[in-house]
Amino acid sequence: MARGPRYRVAYRRRREAKTNYRIRRIMAPSGRTRFVVRASNKHIIVQLITSKIVGDVVHTQANSSELQKYGWLGGNKNTSAAYLLGLLAGRKALSLGIDAAILDLGLAPPTKGAKIFAAVKGALDAGLEIPCDRDIIPELGRIEGQSISKYAASFEDKSEFERVFSGYLKRGLNPQDLPGHFKTVKVGIMEASV
Repeated sequence: MARGPRYRVAYRRRREAKTNYRIRRIMAPSGRTRFVVRASNKHIIVQLITSKIVGDVVHTQANSSELQKYGWLGGNKNTSAAYLLGLLAGRKALSLGIDAAILDLGLAPPTKGAKIFAAVKGALDAGLEIPCDRDIIPELGRIEGQSISKYAASFEDKSEFERVFSGYLKRGLNPQDLPGHFKTVKVGIMEASV
């Protein structure tokens, strides 16, 4: 541990790996709405936040547990769920009159094809304007769950298949049917009033 009179202890939220204050100092005074995507151990949360002097104001949010209302049987933390959450949050934001936002990555590295950018793609498809390079967004097949479907089809041992995909099977979804199920839920979100 560092010691001495010149050592300065980092802010608590930086020590806990929750806030990058160098980037927050740039985003907060801009007054623009931030599109925030955060992943916990079991869920993904998408929020639209504006920074004020008194604190951050959350305009709207979408949690992966909300997808069950639209019939989602897939995982709560995969790329498909992230896209659907972005779509849902984008529709909620548009209903509140928010039509543009900037992406807040937090401490997550900007990795090509990451779930964060799947959520951004969902918000873009909903009609929300978020400046983002299109090359970093995951491919459509990965967003729809085709990679999971192909992986599920490659299993020859039934017991191994049931062990790996036990969560999907428990919820009543064959993982090979994920792309079709994804499209059905997407249409349900687009047609629903938010």
